[in-house]
Amino acid sequence: MRASRTNVRFSELQLVCDFYFERQESAGKKRRGTSHIVYKTPWQGDPRVNIQEGHNGKAKPFQIRQVLAAIDRLP
Repeated sequence: MRASRTNVRFSELQLVCDFYFERQESAGKKRRGTSHIVYKTPWQGDPRVNIQEGHNGKAKPFQIRQVLAAIDRLP
């Protein structure tokens, strides 16, 4: 994922986020009315990571960068 941010499946990014972060309650239920999945992060300020499926089931590159930055920030 770090080597190629443009060719990552959304399902792969979702598995990574499920491993490192906790889904927010509203996102843990069926996603009605929104295409975003929201994950909690353990720090103050902006304590969330949002991901959304892009074209052809791929993850959006800017969201991959955000997820990787959040993982790097974990203790």
